[in-house]
Amino acid sequence: MPLTTEQMIAWCRRMLGADADAPNLSLEQHLAAIPRLDCLENLPPGTPVLVRGDVDAKPGGKIGEGDIRLRSMEATLSHCRSKGWKTVIFGHIGRDPEKSLDKVARRLGEILGCEVPLLADWLDPDTITISDSVAQAVEQAAAGSVCMLENTRKYHVERALWKAKLDDLPELAPGLAKLANEFAAKVATVYVHEAFSAGSLDSSSVVVPAAMEKVALGRYIAEQFEGPLRDCLGAQLVVFSGLKADKLDDLQAMIDRGKIQQIITGGSLSVALKKAAEELDGREFHLGESENPANQGKPFYIAPERIEQANRMVAEGRRKGIEFVMPVDFVLQDGRVSEQIGPGNQQFDVGPASSARYAEAVGQFIEQHRADAAETVVFHNGVFGKFEDERFEEGTRNFVGQLKRMHDAGIKVYVGGGEGGKAIDKYGSPDDVTYIFTAGGTVLNALGSEPVPYLAALAAAAERMEQPAEHA
Repeated sequence: MPLTTEQMIAWCRRMLGADADAPNLSLEQHLAAIPRLDCLENLPPGTPVLVRGDVDAKPGGKIGEGDIRLRSMEATLSHCRSKGWKTVIFGHIGRDPEKSLDKVARRLGEILGCEVPLLADWLDPDTITISDSVAQAVEQAAAGSVCMLENTRKYHVERALWKAKLDDLPELAPGLAKLANEFAAKVATVYVHEAFSAGSLDSSSVVVPAAMEKVALGRYIAEQFEGPLRDCLGAQLVVFSGLKADKLDDLQAMIDRGKIQQIITGGSLSVALKKAAEELDGREFHLGESENPANQGKPFYIAPERIEQANRMVAEGRRKGIEFVMPVDFVLQDGRVSEQIGPGNQQFDVGPASSARYAEAVGQFIEQHRADAAETVVFHNGVFGKFEDERFEEGTRNFVGQLKRMHDAGIKVYVGGGEGGKAIDKYGSPDDVTYIFTAGGTVLNALGSEPVPYLAALAAAAERMEQPAEHA
């Protein structure tokens, strides 16, 4: 039966974390609830299958350049083809609605060894109606074929939940229900999610599954969550840095798991913890422009409530025996190195004394875990400064060497993708660490305080249809 507006309101409340009756699932519980690709084995050839793909890529001149996300989908898509299913891939590229997936479709065809036609103008944005031509293309497609829908973010309905509040849902729900029902009626009722990096509240990820008869995780995503990410849940050392103070929520969730022994901090995130530690020890520490109310709304601004949160976090961590290794000097906006930031200044990197302190802490950690190195896990997220500017890259460059040092000692070192992955490519080699994730935001979601949106949607869909989550 088609979804009603009331059902979509209830669904969206759950996706926004506002349903008090919804189960509060851990990452492991979400994964246990979601079926895997092998649960679809009995689908006959010719069955249309909708695949939310990791198509946000910039393919280079040949296979292997700029297409790691597309190659991550290969096992799932090849399986779909081998079963004779009609595979319809959809997803976005960047945030610009005008961008096209034409190059992505061509590269995916090269990877799979088949044509992947791109279906443009597949949705009427005013009526939220999928075009009859798309329905006909799916109907007439050969068994084992693959096609792709143009950039989903071309349409506002894909972005409707990005900034939605609960009061917005009565207005948004009719269109969202229409979108999900259109996909079920005209494209497919089987949905596979194989977009590891798709961590936003895109309708393709969190709304369309509500109308499906069957859902499943793709091969690559299942491997990521069941392997590297499961390891990271038990990390003893976390290297945590970044520009935005809201990452403190994710760090708190990691601390709450009770596995962390040591936290090395850098970047703007670290100064909130630094100020907290200094205040707890009876000293003052001024964050400069990062705590200037005139900068509210800017990504580097640290609000008073975040300092209070950092105070609680450091105090709690100390009670639990967690060692916080924080910067002791900073490279300021004009290139000066200072032990203080002070009014009017902004830190853009950690200084040389901080890098020496980090190296000392890493050495101690290695010694502590020589006997159990193979079972020891380090999770590294972010960079220590504005490393894209050579004036502020030394802190990050130096720490890449420390990651290699731990890996060479037999410790498992995982890097959370994003800027951390770029730093490895710039100053080292992927072989210097155990694993680099392809999606930093998703990894932080998974390790942090909030569920990964698409996992929440898939678990809810499987629960609604009472689909058995049999795992191969």
